[in-house]
Amino acid sequence: MSGLEEKIQSYLAEIITEPEYFIVDIVISGNDKLKIVVLVDGDNGVSIDFCASVSRQLGHKMEEDEVLEKAYVLEVSSPGLDHPLMNARQYQKNIGRKVKVDTKESKSIRGELLEVSEDFILVNQEIKEKGKKKIKHEETKVPFDIIDKTKVLVSFK
Repeated sequence: MSGLEEKIQSYLAEIITEPEYFIVDIVISGNDKLKIVVLVDGDNGVSIDFCASVSRQLGHKMEEDEVLEKAYVLEVSSPGLDHPLMNARQYQKNIGRKVKVDTKESKSIRGELLEVSEDFILVNQEIKEKGKKKIKHEETKVPFDIIDKTKVLVSFK
């Protein structure tokens, strides 16, 4: 974690005091003009107003303390569906939804997220049998240490 990231993390700890909200990720990129993206989530989601409030307060604290001498762009938002799940609380809030888990062993597991424990997730995996249209389901434990990324799948049915 860089010094700037640590500073932002400490500001966010002062700003986000409600236990239902949590930081998912802080991404700092760019050279001439820094782009700082703060991803915030909540056990019941987050509103645009909440993100705007966090952005205003964080920007104010950074300006007040003159954290950066050069121009920067600050963006505070919730992680979109295109952003992989990053922590146990995100997994927890998505129990019952369909997910796609890519493992470090280049396997892909699709199915309903059933359970989240300290060490693994349990997925009701959809398995297509060769030559058959029918899909079989099998509960599969996926240890966190072999997960490369997990994304929530959107259904338009």
